[in-house]
Amino acid sequence: MKNNISGIHHITAIAGNAQRNYDFYTRTMGLRMVKRTVNFDDPGTYHFYYGNETGTPGTILTFFPWEGIAQGRTGTGLATEIGYSVPAGSLEFWAQRFREHKIKSGEVAERMGETYLPFADPDGLNFSLIVPGTPDSRTAWKTPEIGDAVATKGFHSVTLTLKNIAPTVEVLTDIFGYTLQRQEGNRYRFVAAASAASASPAAGNAAAGNASTAASLAPTASIVDIIEAPREVRGLNGSGTNHHVAFRVADEATQAEFREKILLKGLHITPKINRDYFYSVYFREPGGVLFELATDDPGFTVDEPKAELGSHLKLPVQYESMRDSIEKGLPALHL
Repeated sequence: MKNNISGIHHITAIAGNAQRNYDFYTRTMGLRMVKRTVNFDDPGTYHFYYGNETGTPGTILTFFPWEGIAQGRTGTGLATEIGYSVPAGSLEFWAQRFREHKIKSGEVAERMGETYLPFADPDGLNFSLIVPGTPDSRTAWKTPEIGDAVATKGFHSVTLTLKNIAPTVEVLTDIFGYTLQRQEGNRYRFVAAASAASASPAAGNAAAGNASTAASLAPTASIVDIIEAPREVRGLNGSGTNHHVAFRVADEATQAEFREKILLKGLHITPKINRDYFYSVYFREPGGVLFELATDDPGFTVDEPKAELGSHLKLPVQYESMRDSIEKGLPALHL
């Protein structure tokens, strides 16, 4: 649906050590590094992109690994959990793998009619591996240790924790076109318009808590869960926290339409920024979370062939003349 926001494009988080981050996501989690570049605003810091074979929107997890940054604090005003979609029957594999790799994880449980396994990365960033009610048809990136039967498919959802959800809900529903799917306690689930439209007729009962509805939606990074926690402490960005959530638009024209809607809502939003692999606009939603709208084009093969994605340090054009000094200043990285 070209003129809609179709879900999550990417999520960007903060790490404290580049090598540890690379090792965990490419080896323990089995993701592909699809781009190794630098922070546009701080070229002395890496910007890593992990995803599937081509870095399809909805699979892209990115990091700013600021060496030695202080530990962040999870709380209100932040995205507080990333959900990955995994195949049915895979959670036992992942629980055992986390034990072997000494990764902090919880017990398998059920939420919103789906089974999930919570865990945290080495910096303390919170995740859940979620078995969606409907099988996820996306093609996973596979490694010798992590085959198709267990590999992550891409994002299932992102969770925001807010003191008061109402103003944020207005942004999601009135501007982005999300709809309320269901509620469990203080957790509210919203689904992108494209997925809501593809749901079965049972979706009409979703807000009332019909568990079958969760199974009727395509699990393609289309879900935003919001937790209302008025008494929880405010979050603080640092290592182990999410920096921003990017939502997916098809192209620059669609992005411009949404930018105008956001301005009309009275929110400040940046002009369009060229991020080399997509075009971006940024605004802070009323609950405090930094949102981005990112385009599908031009993609990650614009400066590397598919077979070589992530193999080379790619620099924004404005930093290319500084390559020697940038490469010397970046932390050593053993790929």
